[in-house]
Order: sequence, then structure tokens, then C-alpha cells
Amino acid sequence: MDEISPAVLSQPDDILGRDTAVQGNLNNKTPVDNLALTSTNTDIAFSLYKELALKNPDRNVVFSPFSISTALAVLSLGASSNTLEEILGGLKFSLRETPEADIHRGFGHLLHMLSQPGDQVQIRTGSAMFIEKHLQILAEFKDKARALYQVEASMTDYQQPHEAKKLINDYVNKQTQGKIKELISDLDQSTVMVLVNYIYFKGKWNRPFDPRDTFESEFHLDKKRSVRVPMMKIEDLTTPYFRDEDLNCSVVELKYTGNASALFILPDMGKMQQLEASLQPETLKKWKDSLRPRKIDELYMPKFSISTDYSLENILPSLGIRKVFSKQADLSRITGAKDLRVSQVVHKAVLDVAETGTEAAAATGFKMIPSCAKFISMTVCFNRPFLMFISETDTQMTLFLAKISNPK
Repeated sequence: MDEISPAVLSQPDDILGRDTAVQGNLNNKTPVDNLALTSTNTDIAFSLYKELALKNPDRNVVFSPFSISTALAVLSLGASSNTLEEILGGLKFSLRETPEADIHRGFGHLLHMLSQPGDQVQIRTGSAMFIEKHLQILAEFKDKARALYQVEASMTDYQQPHEAKKLINDYVNKQTQGKIKELISDLDQSTVMVLVNYIYFKGKWNRPFDPRDTFESEFHLDKKRSVRVPMMKIEDLTTPYFRDEDLNCSVVELKYTGNASALFILPDMGKMQQLEASLQPETLKKWKDSLRPRKIDELYMPKFSISTDYSLENILPSLGIRKVFSKQADLSRITGAKDLRVSQVVHKAVLDVAETGTEAAAATGFKMIPSCAKFISMTVCFNRPFLMFISETDTQMTLFLAKISNPK
């Protein structure tokens, strides 16, 4: 699975300039531990999900809360005063409770953990800045971005917008293994900086589906409409399962080979809205804590590939992040001047779920719902809209969140 978030900065606006305490040894014990970051990330994930689902009813939703959070954290390195407080507030942090340096060290430590090479699951994440060649960026901002977030910086000529766009899109295309070919569709000459964050995930199912068992079947969009989709099937599967009677849904976990897993949530027919309204970190924790190994006689899940792109400048204000998009933006820690603001935040995600696993750029696994339950035998059939979470096992970080409304 691949996700990309770029923030496009244009005049007026700016991103930089903090106390040197931010630069710390990432190997130090992290004051903002992984658990705290995972919890705030889940909180942000559900806040964003509710906005995206509200603005795109009955549409597929797929995004990486982790990618968006990291891009905002990098941007906050360049922000000051109210702009800084709003961005960190959107990330669910308060400077009165947590020193800024601790927040950045926490992110740095988490990125370090996620970037460890694994021979099973591939997780690649990173950030890059494309800076107008005449723009003077403060060395302190550049150094911190590199030290804490491994941000690569490239000088770019935005007076040649077509070439600049190609440079950025080629970079993203390469980093996401060709899954996201065009992140930026247009740039204008007022652009002075584009900040890109990407995450690429590729995982193989611990117990893959047999392609010979995949068949055409109905996927019910609602009570009246359905589409024909390739439906994967697996028999005699023992996997973590939980039936949530309070929220009228079934929860199935499918593990990848290595340190990642996908959680599939299948609401009963007509119960998706009830489920969406109840999404909060405590719900996810309850599901994970309640999972128990269960033998499923037959699990059916659609094979699909979906992609979405969002303009987050219309979504982030709902998290309280507003000033950075206005003339009141203070990004003076980027250039030393208050003449920068963010004009665009583009987020693009691709998710492929197939028999072998969740494939590059964006990969997600789908689960089945109990369509028929006999005495002891159990069938779970994901033949109607469902949710999917992909998370890294060691950190419990939600890398991707998706709603599959129409796998076609």
C-alpha cells in the first residue's frame, strides 16, 4: 500500500526555526513513547476518517494517518507561535504538557523502528522537500528536518512548473514502486516549496488464498444494489476473531508473514453508519483485546485495488489546523520571514488486496462477514462494505485505514 502526503507552500508563508534542544540522540529513551504516539495517531485516524467518510458518502476511503501525521510533524518544525500550537494541537499534543523536542524525538524514534529492514514485510517511509532554488532556507530547519525525519532536500525551479511537477512526481513514483504515478497534478509559479511524505507497504498473507479458488460473486453495495467482483476464498482457517454484539459487527484479523497484520471489520447489513459513529481509539483497543483464535470454515473476501486522493487543506481545519493556510501563517522557522503559507496538502493512497497479500503502493486486506452461521461451523463473507486497518505489530501503529464501499 502506498500513501503520499505533500504540502505545497507558497508565498506568503513559512516553516522553521526552533531551539536546538530538538536535536537529540534518537537512541535516547524517548519521552514521548511509541504507545503515546500510537494512541494519538489512532485518534487522528478516526477524526480524519469521519471527515473523509462524511464528505465522500458511499465512496471508498483509503489513507495513511501515519503519513499525514508525519508530514504535519515535519511542517511544525518550521512553524512558530499560534501556527505551531495549532499544528501540534491537530496532532493531539499540547506544548504545556509535552516539550516540542520530545514530540520530535518520539517521531524520530518511531520512524527509526519502522524503517528497520525486514525480509518479510516491506515498510518504506520517508519525506522530501522540493525548495524553490532562490529561496533561502534556514540551516537550522534543514538540519533538524534531516536529523529527525531524514528529510531529503532538492532545489527546484518553480518558474518552470512543468519540469518541477515532473521532478516531484518522478520521485514519488520511484519511492512507491510505481504505485503513485502522479501526486501533483498542477503547480503554479507562486509555489516556493513542496513537502512530500510517503509510505509504502507490501505484505504477504501468512496463509495466502489459492487463486484457483477465486470466483465471480456478488458484492452488495446496499440493500438494493450489487456488483460482480472476484471473490477470494479460504477454508479451515484458524485466525483471531471477535463478534462485537454491541456494534453489530464481526472483526477478523489476518496476519502477514512478518511484523504486520490487517484487521477487517464487517458490520451487519445496514449497520455501517452506526459503526462509523462509534469509531474511537477505545473501540479499536476493545477489538484488539477481545480477539481470540477461532476456526472459520470458509472466509470470503473480495480481491480489489482502490486508490483515492484528497485535498487536505479542506479537511485539516476540522482538526483545528487553520492558520497555516492563511495570511496569518507563521512559518518563520523555515526562512526567517513570515511570508510563507501552505496552499495545498495533497494526500494520495493506493491499496491492492490479492490472493498473495497486500501489494506494493497500497495494500489492504479484506475480511468476511458471517453470512451464514450454523451450529459450530462458521462462514465469514465480506460481501458488503467493510473497514480495514493495516498496522505494524511491534509499534501497533495504524499505517493505513480503509473503507471498502465498492471493490469494483
